[in-house]
Amino acid sequence: MSRHRIVLLCATLAFYMAIVWAIVTTSWLVQFDWEVMFFRPYQQWPQVHAFLDYYVVLGQRGPTAVMVAAWLGWRSWRQHTLRPLLALGAALLLLNTTVGAAKIGMGRLGPHYATVVGSNEMWLGGDIFPSGHTANAVVTWGILAYLASTPRARRYLSAISAVVALGVGLTTVYLGTHWLSDVVLGWAAGLLVLLALPWCEPLIARAESWLLARRDAWRRRRPGARATAPFPVGASALRSPAPEQSAQPSREPLPVRPGRSTAHLAQTRPTTRSERPPVTPAGSRRPPHADRSQRSSTTARPLTGA
Repeated sequence: MSRHRIVLLCATLAFYMAIVWAIVTTSWLVQFDWEVMFFRPYQQWPQVHAFLDYYVVLGQRGPTAVMVAAWLGWRSWRQHTLRPLLALGAALLLLNTTVGAAKIGMGRLGPHYATVVGSNEMWLGGDIFPSGHTANAVVTWGILAYLASTPRARRYLSAISAVVALGVGLTTVYLGTHWLSDVVLGWAAGLLVLLALPWCEPLIARAESWLLARRDAWRRRRPGARATAPFPVGASALRSPAPEQSAQPSREPLPVRPGRSTAHLAQTRPTTRSERPPVTPAGSRRPPHADRSQRSSTTARPLTGA
């Protein structure tokens, strides 16, 4: 955790508490929520309603987790590390724990279930404060920027994830499923998870080492995984005979004729071809021919010239 990140974490946490206090005290933010709800954006711009119904899926926990986990799983396979998947798991665990506890603890009702105009609708059994779609979009797409390998990729992915999270939050306001303050608190909740994620890095490293050790142990226990040790030199006589060889009856040695010494049998051994002395063949190597007469060394050759 750098000093810059700690400052951002403290500032985001202060902003989070300020939003909660503004809703609890029924301040001007609650009145603004009611004004936006009465404006009914889905009736003002109905032409984009069909598109935003699909766009809001980018903030749902299940589909986004599957898409991002598939990408990070491919990265883990290419880089031979489990850190991307473990970081995603740690981020989703923090998100579900913190946002889920806040939703159940404050129990705010949504715009479609509001009972009293101008009230904050707190502690009435709801589960929309903060916005889970918004917080999930911040964490799920922001983890790609967190795990980026270069500063340039981190900047681009941070901008893309911020735009996606902003669009998802405003889409929920357009559809009337969340108050505007729910979305603002969802942005803060997701950013808190990303800023606090470096504190989980030691735990992620230990979990990766433990999982890799279990994987190696499992590979060693598989049948046929252990290689047989080679026999030492000169120990070939200690090997057990093959089944087909052991089944054959042993042959008796041939009888030796009486009166003949067997010393030459132990002293002589067959020579190999490379040990034999070279033998020069006698005579001509040219094969005989039927029409060719044998030349003699005394035959006079015809003289040429004068």
